[in-house]
Amino acid sequence: MFIVTGGAGFVGSNLVRELNRRGHTDILVVDNLARAEKARNLADLTLADYMDKREFRARLDAGTLDLQPEAVFHNGACSDTMESDGRYMMENNYGDSKALLHWCLARKTPMVYASSAATYGASPDFEPVPKNEGPLNVYGYSKLAFDQHVRSLMPAIQSPVVGLRYFNVFGPREHHKGRMMSVLHQLLRQLQETGACRLFMGTDGFGDGEQQRDFVFVGDIVAINLHFGGVGMAKAIVNAGTGRARSFNDIAKTLITHLGQGRIDYIPFPDELRGKYQSFTQADVRSLRAAGYTAPFTEMEAGIAATLAEI
Repeated sequence: MFIVTGGAGFVGSNLVRELNRRGHTDILVVDNLARAEKARNLADLTLADYMDKREFRARLDAGTLDLQPEAVFHNGACSDTMESDGRYMMENNYGDSKALLHWCLARKTPMVYASSAATYGASPDFEPVPKNEGPLNVYGYSKLAFDQHVRSLMPAIQSPVVGLRYFNVFGPREHHKGRMMSVLHQLLRQLQETGACRLFMGTDGFGDGEQQRDFVFVGDIVAINLHFGGVGMAKAIVNAGTGRARSFNDIAKTLITHLGQGRIDYIPFPDELRGKYQSFTQADVRSLRAAGYTAPFTEMEAGIAATLAEI
């Protein structure tokens, strides 16, 4: 069997779908359906069981989760980068992750977990080493704190543990994410509602709409998860990105081409984001390749086309 935390979320539900496609249905999904619209992501999937994240954590703490999964894919987290309640963020992203890690280590169960490129903050260097890390918000810090905990244990760990620093993931099944939807879905909604994509004017040395991110298709993120959950004895924290930065203008122009209409409007950069915004990200993929993942990445335009085909 497999355990997928955050299994009703964006990455998690795509992961469960791919497991189903490969013939696996003995899957425990763990999530929090307080936002009931997330259930749409589970409606077409086949599971063995569902468990609320509060019950899951309680059973971890009590030692009553008597399972022996083939692998655990941990994508459950608070992903709202604007969340200001640090205690809530740390309990979700650090406390829950730590409890699950030690449960996996006790059983020598492979664990693949979602970290984040937010751990790098404004660093221009994205090699996953401590000197490049400096998160700009408590979300980024919560992810870094867990990475640091994993690092502290790494010499003694005797089972696979791989942290994946997700860059800007996009794709289908993220309708529920609200303001945390990928840039692709935000711009698509803007085009559909107003006929225009709104991009930031120039900031941090970049021209209008020329801020750049490493946009990675969710299908590639799923493939990386399944690779490390099923092979070898990897113990690493690696980047999960394409290694190629693309501009926000590139995404907007691709969407406009697909829809056959629309324009780009440039708006002032918000004061509340100054000092908290990553204007450039680009994964250093050497660590990913060194850990054994060698597959090519989906081109952004192909990923956008695949996403639009499912909407």
